Amino acid sequence: MDNKSQLEQLGLFDARVPRYTSYPTAPHFKPDVTGATYRSWLQEIPENSKVSLYVHVPFCSRLCWFCACRTQGTRTEAPLRAYAEVLLQELRILCENLPKGIRLSRLHWGGGTPTLLPADVMARLVGAMTSALPLDAQAEFSVEIDPNEIDAERLGALAEAGLTRASIGIQDFDPEIQKAIGREQSFETTARAVSLLRAHDIESLNADILFGLPGQDRRKMSESVQKLLALSPDRIALYGYAHVPWVAKRQVMIPAETLPGPEERLELFETARALFLADGYEEIGIDHFARPGDGLAKAQAEGRLRRNFQGYTDDAAQVLIGLGASSISHFPQGYAQNDPATRAYTAAIRSGAFPTLRGHVFSAEDQWRARMIEALMCDFRISATEMSRRFGLSGEDLARIFAPIRARFGEMIHIDADGLAIVDKGRPLTRMIAQMFDAYDMASAGHSTAI
Repeated sequence: MDNKSQLEQLGLFDARVPRYTSYPTAPHFKPDVTGATYRSWLQEIPENSKVSLYVHVPFCSRLCWFCACRTQGTRTEAPLRAYAEVLLQELRILCENLPKGIRLSRLHWGGGTPTLLPADVMARLVGAMTSALPLDAQAEFSVEIDPNEIDAERLGALAEAGLTRASIGIQDFDPEIQKAIGREQSFETTARAVSLLRAHDIESLNADILFGLPGQDRRKMSESVQKLLALSPDRIALYGYAHVPWVAKRQVMIPAETLPGPEERLELFETARALFLADGYEEIGIDHFARPGDGLAKAQAEGRLRRNFQGYTDDAAQVLIGLGASSISHFPQGYAQNDPATRAYTAAIRSGAFPTLRGHVFSAEDQWRARMIEALMCDFRISATEMSRRFGLSGEDLARIFAPIRARFGEMIHIDADGLAIVDKGRPLTRMIAQMFDAYDMASAGHSTAI
């Protein structure tokens, strides 16, 4: 039996599983995590710690049909300026509750479209954030940039503020596919944005590209990847399009019958993967690629790779603080999510309260399960030594935990005294194998396809 047939037999082409950028995943968050919980977690951060700060800007000039992010459309500056004032107020409330000496290891702006913000607003926001929470000497400041929504003035403001890494969403360069997903962005527009970034000495570039889009085939995938490679990004995220119209209603604009099937999705992924590897990129986890010497490649080689809501990271900070509507914060104690409704989020901040709507408090079991899932997603292996040292799990405990995975996936995994590892041919099953460590009910979550 060939490998594709084995993957099919194991259910790869039928399964729907989480992407595991968190554990438990966001659908399992509960309202028992409140603003008071969030405040106590902030106050328990040790003095002089390094933390990460994520800032969510939920505005776009147009709502792309493929996108499942929490966003809203605007054609004017007024909502952007008003939202920035709320962010500044949230920052002040945050800093009133943080211990002394907190510095930033990462500052990341996402959305939405952060580059919709006027240049003066960008400068004011970055200035306030880095004055209140100084950037560490090795810190990284990154922003998600829409090539359709960037110009020299706005990019100049970001560069002056210390931007070190830009992240560009590409999706696909084929004009017909772009029309089908409501995101028209020519290669020329993207190349101009990249040239503008490099003219401002911003050399570190991330790019996102999707497989599984309507009308996509191997030829079109190959052509888009070749164009992307011409831009020479440092890092590439090769994400599978998640068609979840029950979550993102705008996706009803994309007829399901125009989408590649699961077997075609695997072929599209393998087509792009082969081209990235041939061009010298190193494979990072399940869906990222990086140039040799990049921070992600080094972290993977040294066993320091981690996974969070932005994907893979080499950030070692134990706390991620989210500002803005719908943002999620991650603490050693659990997760806390801001209200996703901009109006409710704004009302809470203006009243002087934290806008925490829901979250999750980690149990001891959550912690070892979360680490096992992260280890699989990052390194394709679970170390028995680490599980014993960090969580007190014995060889007998691990044998019991691993037994159903061995029974389910057979030769796609290898289990010995060192732990559990996914063999190379089984890597497309990684999310499915990770799900075997998930103790929460999958029935109500409505996740995307496994490939």
